[in-house]
Amino acid sequence: MEKKEKKIDYKYNLKEYFKTLKNYKLFVFLALIVVLITEFLFLADKFLYKKLIDDSEKFISGALNQPVFVENLLILALVFGIIIIVRSFGRAGYDYFTAIINPKISAELRKKYFNHVLSLDIKFHNRHKTGGLLSKLSRGVAAFGNLNSFILWGLLPPIIGLTIVIISFSFISITPIIILMITSISFVFYSLWTYKEQNKIKKEANKYSDIENSFINDSLTNVESIKYYGKEKKLEKLYSKILKKVQKLSTRFNKFYSKIELIQLLIFGFGTLAILFFAVKDFLKGKITLGSVVLIYGLFGQVTGSLHYLIWGIRSTSQSLTDMQELLEYGKIQNEIKDKPNAKNLKIKKGEIEFRNVSFKYEEKENEREIFNHFNLKINPQEKVALVGHSGSGKTTVVKLLNRFYDVESGEILIDGEDIRNFKQESLRSETGIVPQEAILFDDTIYNNILFSKPSAKREEVLKAVKLAQLEKSIKNFPKGLDTIVGERGVKLSGGEKQRVSIARAILADKKVLVLDEATSALDSETENEIQKALEKLLEGRTSIIIAHRLSTIMKADRIIVLKEGEIIEQGSHQELLRKKGEYYKLWEMQSGGYLKD
Repeated sequence: MEKKEKKIDYKYNLKEYFKTLKNYKLFVFLALIVVLITEFLFLADKFLYKKLIDDSEKFISGALNQPVFVENLLILALVFGIIIIVRSFGRAGYDYFTAIINPKISAELRKKYFNHVLSLDIKFHNRHKTGGLLSKLSRGVAAFGNLNSFILWGLLPPIIGLTIVIISFSFISITPIIILMITSISFVFYSLWTYKEQNKIKKEANKYSDIENSFINDSLTNVESIKYYGKEKKLEKLYSKILKKVQKLSTRFNKFYSKIELIQLLIFGFGTLAILFFAVKDFLKGKITLGSVVLIYGLFGQVTGSLHYLIWGIRSTSQSLTDMQELLEYGKIQNEIKDKPNAKNLKIKKGEIEFRNVSFKYEEKENEREIFNHFNLKINPQEKVALVGHSGSGKTTVVKLLNRFYDVESGEILIDGEDIRNFKQESLRSETGIVPQEAILFDDTIYNNILFSKPSAKREEVLKAVKLAQLEKSIKNFPKGLDTIVGERGVKLSGGEKQRVSIARAILADKKVLVLDEATSALDSETENEIQKALEKLLEGRTSIIIAHRLSTIMKADRIIVLKEGEIIEQGSHQELLRKKGEYYKLWEMQSGGYLKD
């Protein structure tokens, strides 16, 4: 079934736009004053032309003597010079105000939506591609800045100009007012009717632009895998297909615009011809002066030019509101994992962990997977517990639920006897240290990557963590040592080096609860043996959850939990489980070099 296209909520988008402007009321007010004055002055010179031509007629006919005529010319020249100066400063003033407002609004919005998106739960981030998020954020924020320009220079000046011109024409003749209104209404209604169709193309173009950005982001993030498998040509072909679609939509958009502009020019052309015809006719009848004919033509030309800006403003405003839509939609998304109103900060004292009658399933669009059904597990303070089982048995889910990346459907998870839902999420997660299976590092120095887990730590503490993580040897090989930039996602380091940085980070965090999720999976046997010794010291006096496929790494655990399809089927020490000759024994026998095959 085809997904129904979501309509643009113009009312909500404009409301959010004006809400953003509230913090800049003074700047906006001053900009509006500047726009009003500047627009009036762009029309004022047309009245000077009328005065000049009418005085010239009188001078030629002898109705005005030379000294008075010259004096009038000097006054007109002086006034015209003042108009040019004030008008120029007005335009510069507007540019000055927008130069201040737009970057401030851009920074405010980027901060607001970055913080909001960052705070959303894991489920949201699993469903949205990074490239698409970046594209929508950049396009949406830019739309806010564009909207300022459109409203101030694309919408207000034409409205102001049209009002002044209609009032001016009323003192001359009713005919130009009628022609002006017919031309303006025809132009506006035609333009708005056609731009609705054009906007549909714009929305589709935005969609494929997001697809393109996501594709580029995915490709560059996984460039190493692409090169390993020699798939550059395949990626080039896939990218060409996406570009063809983007190009096709861009061409449709531009062609549509050229057709619209042709009809617009014809409307203005016939309007100009009509207003000149009636103006010259009235002049020949002696009803108006030649200066009035020039004034009517000049004002009409000014208004028709402004109407182009009006429609451009309306069209661009519509496009901006379309571009803002997806960004503002993110603002409406609420975090599914919410803190209670009276949630408190967690401070782990003992480190006792208990899963009590926990039921949980992953709910995806067309893939609902039940992981736990009345699952029970109690980990005593300072106990080292290892979780073993094939992929999908629930090992990693235990850690995700403990960190409250997801909420349980029923049952409860307790730390020191209290439900984790009674604590603030951030405090819950900051009270546990973790070495994840895949060490993800920031594009920063090794030192700052380690310091990330405890920003207040002194250099001596960082160096101690480096030593315990067996990272000293590697650092000595880097010209800049701890100040070496690791690159995006740590690409400049080997797998083992990245994992050791991750381990040093967890050591520095120094928490009472520690999770090791395949902490030594990327290390060679010699380094793994060295780090295991360091980890043994680290695990002393802490409650530890160790997830491992390589069973040789968990032989010294106090208790090994064997999971299968979300249930505990065996538990005990390494030797106890081997003597039982059950599932754990089979897993041990299946291993080659101590690694559990999926």
